[in-house]
Amino acid sequence: MKIVIIGAGISGCTTYLSLRKYLPKPPAPALDHEYIIYEAHDTSKDVSALNEQSKINEDSTYSATLVVGGGLGVGANGLNVLKRLDESLLKDVTRSGYAYSHFNMKNKNGRMLMNRMAKGLTPTMNSLGLPRHNLWKCLDERIPRGIVVNKRVSHVEVNTKSRNIVHFGDGSSPVDADLVVGADGLKSVVKKAMFLDAKGDEYTPQYEGLVGIGGFVPSADLREHIEKGTMNLVFGGSGFFGYFYSESSKSDPNRDSPYHISEPGETVAWWSTYEIAECPSDPKRVDMEDVIRQLRERHGNWSDPVVQKVISKAEVDSMYPTWTSPQLPTWHRDGVVLLGDAAHTLPPTSGQGSSQALEDVESFSLFLAHYLQQTYANRDHDSSPTDDSDPSVAIAADEKEAIKTAAKRYMDLRRPRVQAILDQARKFQNLKRKRGVVEEYLMFCMMWIIGTFFSGYMTRVSRALLDYDVASHVKEELEKNP
Repeated sequence: MKIVIIGAGISGCTTYLSLRKYLPKPPAPALDHEYIIYEAHDTSKDVSALNEQSKINEDSTYSATLVVGGGLGVGANGLNVLKRLDESLLKDVTRSGYAYSHFNMKNKNGRMLMNRMAKGLTPTMNSLGLPRHNLWKCLDERIPRGIVVNKRVSHVEVNTKSRNIVHFGDGSSPVDADLVVGADGLKSVVKKAMFLDAKGDEYTPQYEGLVGIGGFVPSADLREHIEKGTMNLVFGGSGFFGYFYSESSKSDPNRDSPYHISEPGETVAWWSTYEIAECPSDPKRVDMEDVIRQLRERHGNWSDPVVQKVISKAEVDSMYPTWTSPQLPTWHRDGVVLLGDAAHTLPPTSGQGSSQALEDVESFSLFLAHYLQQTYANRDHDSSPTDDSDPSVAIAADEKEAIKTAAKRYMDLRRPRVQAILDQARKFQNLKRKRGVVEEYLMFCMMWIIGTFFSGYMTRVSRALLDYDVASHVKEELEKNP
């Protein structure tokens, strides 16, 4: 089976590793699976030091390259996907970031409003904060050279009865594939191919009226103000500010374990989210000196000491508008499957963008492995020594049906969970919009009441999100209806 993955970001790299791990071998070696990943942007660049990242501008808005999004969080649910995929991968990723066990939600004056536990069940796995590039690099290092091809895909031709065709922007010869995986993010080319009859901007991403900026600063003079093992979320009427340690101390013996809280390292990741009615037409060309001026003006009267120290030294190179995807009628069509942001772009407020992409990849891989195993078993059973027909033709047809069935079950399982996370994130991100003084303090009161009197409920909500095991869910569904 020929498998083409479009996009070599976090979703695309994980898809390759997951399919290679879980898919069964075909009945004949000559029919073994063939993989290739097409990525439009140069992934050969590398940045080893965080303080160098701010100097990189080229291609900075793409997930397969350097600094996109700055820091990110991976929930315990996402880390468990990595653990099942490769325990050494989990250790490398954890070593590249900082494990945290709690969310501290504060007002702009530093008063605690709500404390949400980020831990899972037994064994207790924490969540992780790290630079996005570090997560991508850990995945990319496990992909053999030659699998990723630096080529821009212009469009995909979806075919019902034959292989799908991938076309390229440079006019080079197209390639065919039994399975095309769209892991190409927000503005997915693969998604467009699935909805050629869509009217206007029916399925295009929606701007949520918020933008984010962020970066990394030294932790030396911030440690007395940041509690170990925490992700800190600060709210005010003029916007939102977040910060967390982005690495563990290199001397900590447990820095590669997500089950421990390590001593913090030398950097802190920060970000500020605020409301802008009109989405900047080109975020790369925004006057960043003016953005920094507005950052200091927006948070200048906040008394949280970390916020004040960060904005005094912050440098900003990029702005990231908040986008979400409208619910698509389907995530698959005739051997073409969407994963991650291509299927459902979640706002940063969810804290689950990367984790949901990882859950997508694992669930689709497991469903496809199950149906391919059935296909190959049936083919072995049905074949006879006197059968002179070309087995590759029959197997290819059976594989296409297996892909269709697996893709449908993947979407049916994943869509309700992703939609629930999106709905909750949209409610939460409204707390980041501009508010008058009265509205601001009403927000503080509401959050304090919830955090004080409904903390048990909030803990249960967090545990339901972070303790979720997508592999077990797939297994349950297959046991109900194999």
